[in-house]
Amino acid sequence: MDEIGRGTSTFDGLALASAIATQLHDKTQAFTLFATHYFELTEFPATHHAALNVHVSATESGRDIVFLHEIQSGPASKSYGVQVARLAGMPAAVLNQARHTLEALETQATQAHAQVDLFAAPPAAETASTSALESKLAGINPDALSPREALEALYQLKSLLNHG
Repeated sequence: MDEIGRGTSTFDGLALASAIATQLHDKTQAFTLFATHYFELTEFPATHHAALNVHVSATESGRDIVFLHEIQSGPASKSYGVQVARLAGMPAAVLNQARHTLEALETQATQAHAQVDLFAAPPAAETASTSALESKLAGINPDALSPREALEALYQLKSLLNHG
């Protein structure tokens, strides 16, 4: 089963996914692969003896993601949605907006009373400098650089970061 409950509100979807997983475990007792991004369901095996958490391993390299194509025990330690969207060809402006919103949501999770505007644009300077920085970085092949060229490229990237 893949992403049960994702077509509705977060709480409705989580409630449905949890109830369906419980029904499958407790009543149907069917061997089921249940794929979800609801992190809250990673606690399911603690109260359901026959359930296991596994995830497909991945690693990050900067803003890139590398899928290792291994099944590992336990829940995934993080989500890679923005990196996957980049691999799917999403425009840089959309990815920058997503990163900005993700940071706000993660901050909100640690501050119970903060309100997050999901549709607020990231600061204009951040968008422009990040795009220029990403463009420059994308054009660098570190394996083809001499140590001096690598140092020069690093200074250029730092300048873009500091001055947009």
